[in-house]
Amino acid sequence: MSLVAVRPAVGSDALRIVEFNLGLARETEDKTLSPAVLLHGVQRALAEPARGRYYVAEVEGEVAGCLLLTTEWSDWRDGWFWWIQSVFVDPEQRGKGVYSALHERVRADAQAAGDVVGLRLYVEKGNLSAQRAYHKLGMGETAYLLFEEIFD
Repeated sequence: MSLVAVRPAVGSDALRIVEFNLGLARETEDKTLSPAVLLHGVQRALAEPARGRYYVAEVEGEVAGCLLLTTEWSDWRDGWFWWIQSVFVDPEQRGKGVYSALHERVRADAQAAGDVVGLRLYVEKGNLSAQRAYHKLGMGETAYLLFEEIFD
């Protein structure tokens, strides 16, 4: 197995992250996103970390996966939840520990931050392979249902 290196994303990773997010939308929701809108959104997050922080995983020097972190303040716990979003691993690199490496890096950074009380993510109900991966990494289902209202 190749060594997986995880690092914070930088501006030059934007196009690969866009490629991954386009693939994620197709795979999970059979949705086609606007590449221009997506690129602008990724670039804004990379330029303004308060919007979100991307991590990328490299295998043999090539970006093989990514995720986005956003934050949620919990007054109940007096700390931050880090939300893991936009998770994607290149199909050719799946099953090689790429997501596990990303997750472990995020977990370590969260624990080191001192004011992070947990990690959260959402997953498509039908994405059983992702659910198995999250369970394997120590995550469990919550008692909450996720509701949304989209302003398109």
